[in-house]
Amino acid sequence: MGEQKQKKREFLDILVALRQIIRATDLHSKHVMKVCGLTVPQLVVLLAIEELGAVTVRQISKHVSLSQATVTTILNRLEDRNFVKRTRNTTDKRVVNSCLTDKGRAVLVDTPPLMDGHFMLRYEKLDSAKRAEILEALQEVANLMAPEEGTPIPPTDDGELTPLL
Repeated sequence: MGEQKQKKREFLDILVALRQIIRATDLHSKHVMKVCGLTVPQLVVLLAIEELGAVTVRQISKHVSLSQATVTTILNRLEDRNFVKRTRNTTDKRVVNSCLTDKGRAVLVDTPPLMDGHFMLRYEKLDSAKRAEILEALQEVANLMAPEEGTPIPPTDDGELTPLL
């Protein structure tokens, strides 16, 4: 097989593997949404707030690799549904912190895992070196696919920007 054909085949294999991952993730995301009424990005933001405590949009954004605009939109929806509360910082009124409400904490207790259970069981059976290798490879793929600094992310068919989560 020529070098050009080999490269084409490799890219096709990568695309197929990514599509399989995306499909499995989408199916599980729909299940999570059906069970708890929240999207995976909303749950990821709630989990970040639970982990970080009273936190700013910027801190959440960095923690979950979503744009500040996307996090703000998610927080608006979560606040409207009383899962989070936003308050001004007492020492610096320019800073707004988000924290979980009792309802926000409760939904995290009853939420199914964010990853498919079958995947999690098989993944946990791998030795730590293999798990580290998989994580490193996925992070490298994510970095390779990330737009270069200053390159706009193309909008979807409905004109919305596609978030990372």
